[in-house]
Amino acid sequence: MTTTTAPTKTVQTLLLRTAGTNCDAEAQTAFELAGSHVARMHLNALVAAPARLEKADILMLAGGFSYGDYIAAGRIFGRELEAHLTEALQRFVERGGLVLGVCNGFQVLVELGLLEGVGADPAARSLALTDNASAEFECRWVTLREEDSACAWLEPGRLVPVPVAHAEGRLVVRDDATLARLRANRQIALRYVAPDGGPAAYPGNPNGSVDDIAGLCDPSGRVLGLMPHPERNLSRHQHPRWTRLAEREEGEGLAFFRRMVAVARDSR
Repeated sequence: MTTTTAPTKTVQTLLLRTAGTNCDAEAQTAFELAGSHVARMHLNALVAAPARLEKADILMLAGGFSYGDYIAAGRIFGRELEAHLTEALQRFVERGGLVLGVCNGFQVLVELGLLEGVGADPAARSLALTDNASAEFECRWVTLREEDSACAWLEPGRLVPVPVAHAEGRLVVRDDATLARLRANRQIALRYVAPDGGPAAYPGNPNGSVDDIAGLCDPSGRVLGLMPHPERNLSRHQHPRWTRLAEREEGEGLAFFRRMVAVARDSR
């Protein structure tokens, strides 16, 4: 008697966009290369049919300048999500769905309060992303170190070269107690470091974020936001010094998405 193994269902990624989003194509490519099916959807379509989130394993908020970043970066997009999709987003995270916000998506997650934990009051949040300490738009390559955090798809100690492109990426916290809580909850997921993994000084830390923090997760580890763009380092040719680097089959950012998709698949 022979037995057959049922095929593994493809991980479903819902890539949310709105006016001003401009990194969704790169994000779609990243997830597709990582083995996920991707549905790009406008915010208005999800508001009209929030049940479509129930079919997804991953929710992605891509970079750009949503609504022109008027008032503050990511604020209007965050308020739209809060007004129309708070309960759907909370159910999604509570059932094990993964959420990723990159650059403007990170700003949206902070504005929404989702990194504080499901049910947190956005008006009482203790985090903010504000103007870079340089008072300039920073567009350069930096090095990230994946930290020992609650986020299951990161590999502690791994160094990842990635580009940044933002004007409001400096993470600030309300007080020392907030920073201590982030550390205790293992929410500090990524830090800016020097290329050799040592401490980063400007421009290695391009925005002046407290404690060199480049990315945070929520206490569950299922929601992650980061300012740099791993989706812009998928091919070995995308690094500006690729001809001088050791032989690489792919860009270092692709492993980030592969591991995320694998965790989503195993979380079913």
